[in-house]
Amino acid sequence: QVQLVESGGGLVQAGDSLRLSCAASGRTASIYAMGWFRQAPGLEREFVAAIAWINTYYADSVKGRFTISRDNANNAVYLQMNSLKPEDTAIYYCAAGPRLNDYINWGQGTQVTVSS
Repeated sequence: QVQLVESGGGLVQAGDSLRLSCAASGRTASIYAMGWFRQAPGLEREFVAAIAWINTYYADSVKGRFTISRDNANNAVYLQMNSLKPEDTAIYYCAAGPRLNDYINWGQGTQVTVSS
């Protein structure tokens, strides 16, 4: 089993930056891909970014503004979010799995609120 704990969320203004962190523990050797998803009130959870080995993937809505990175030595993944917009407001979830798009472990989420 893998446990994921997110941190770094908060309340910011439009144009500001935030860096989310996700710490993994447990059977971390089973993790190949890690990703970030988000869910805004009344909407379905959506993909934000993923990293598998050295490859990164982004939703069109965050390309050029968000950067995902991974620290394998510390079993952590990060999401640097720049030029935040009010529409980025959501609960952000960290996910991990043995393959890209096969996320079987999820964190509890961290709230990001962007005011206009």
